[in-house]
Amino acid sequence: MKTVKAKKKLGQHFLNDLNIAKKIANTLQYDTYSKVLEIGPGMGVLTQYLPHSTGKIHLIEIDSESIVYLKNKYPLLEQNIIEGDFLKYDLNSIFGDSPFAIIGNFPYNISTQIVFKTIEHRDQIPFFSGMFQKEVAERICETPGTKKYGILSVLAQLFYTATYEFTVPPEVFSPPPKVDSGVLTLRRKENYNLACNEKILFKIVKMSFQQRRKTLRNSLKTLQLPVNLTEDSIFDKRPEKLSGNDFIGLTQKIEDGKISS
Repeated sequence: MKTVKAKKKLGQHFLNDLNIAKKIANTLQYDTYSKVLEIGPGMGVLTQYLPHSTGKIHLIEIDSESIVYLKNKYPLLEQNIIEGDFLKYDLNSIFGDSPFAIIGNFPYNISTQIVFKTIEHRDQIPFFSGMFQKEVAERICETPGTKKYGILSVLAQLFYTATYEFTVPPEVFSPPPKVDSGVLTLRRKENYNLACNEKILFKIVKMSFQQRRKTLRNSLKTLQLPVNLTEDSIFDKRPEKLSGNDFIGLTQKIEDGKISS
């Protein structure tokens, strides 16, 4: 009971349905990687369906009581169980330069930050599978032109193909959350190098959606873009109308205007 309370403080909910755990584990394909990092394994419900051969799987968990439990339950993995915060951890210290996949039933309160860190390390992470609050999972996979489409949708889909896999009801968790959950996968695109300055692109995407009701001409006003540039018809649009490729094109136009990053 103590462990459940500790994890609840972190925004975590224990998955009790073994069929769903197995279904999540089965999203892993091992085609471009052989190593896996599970984030927040808790009591190891998902862990049991992952490969336990030496060096293949590592677990990272912030709760010390869960660490003790995991080491007792999975003695073969003891050397690969890390007590730490994924968001602060140096991932190169785990697998070196080797590619690896990420999987997990993520705490709702840090799930988007986990995606942003994955994007940051995209050169090493070709595949990602995780359970989120359903609304967040849908947002990441959303297409242009909808209210859910936003910063995370654009940035994740610039580098990965996002697929909403299935919905998970609250009653299969302990304690049950107040909302549905959703499992998604991110498969890195074959060509994920962008034809623009990524730092400027990220800045433009974030600025645009911070005032998503405004046209780009107004939301990007603080960039002090040349008047002849903002006369382009793309600046008449609101950010949710732009695809990732549209944002790349916009960034290229702004780069040509010599806007500082």
